[in-house]
Amino acid sequence: MNWIIWTQFFIAAWLISASPGPGAVATISSGLNYGFYWGMYTTIGLILGIWTQIAVIAFGLGSIITQNPLLFQIIKWTGILYLTYLGIKSWLSRQALFSHDPKEAVSVFSSGWKLVYNGWCINSLNPKGTVFLLAIVPSFLDFTQPLPMQYLVIAITLSFTDLVVMATYTFFSSQALKLLQSERNLKLLNRLIGGFFIAWAGWTAYQTV
Repeated sequence: MNWIIWTQFFIAAWLISASPGPGAVATISSGLNYGFYWGMYTTIGLILGIWTQIAVIAFGLGSIITQNPLLFQIIKWTGILYLTYLGIKSWLSRQALFSHDPKEAVSVFSSGWKLVYNGWCINSLNPKGTVFLLAIVPSFLDFTQPLPMQYLVIAITLSFTDLVVMATYTFFSSQALKLLQSERNLKLLNRLIGGFFIAWAGWTAYQTV
């Protein structure tokens, strides 16, 4: 991959990362509920999900998934059910406000790694993401050169742009947390976010009909 192609992908990566979707909403939700420190765990999970998707494509599994309707539907409905679960969980959340000191903040999850897991599931259990990357990534590959290093460059580049964009979402939403001085306000926001997850899951399910 030469510098011209990489620059083109670098620009595309910003557009991919900044596009609205469950990942962006998940980081905003984490920032609102847990502050910047804990919210970044969700971003880590989302980036690991990106690496999972790229690995699937690099090993040729992406083509297998898209060409196998049953496998595609299984993965898609697993993702739909997980988004629905996140939506219901957020809707019913009675999360108490955290201390702004991350060392004193106590998550409703047993550890920050469950936030990582949530983020990973959102990005990895998304066959549409696989289809999208299958459509985009090959146009930036030089098939006369070794592919593993090119996939690595693509993964690092997309991870960087996603990290910056999601960290920005998390930071600004965590600042909003300081303005939420009542459990009622936070509960309302959780319901809005939960509604988004459920609506996204419903929209995805509708497209399968």
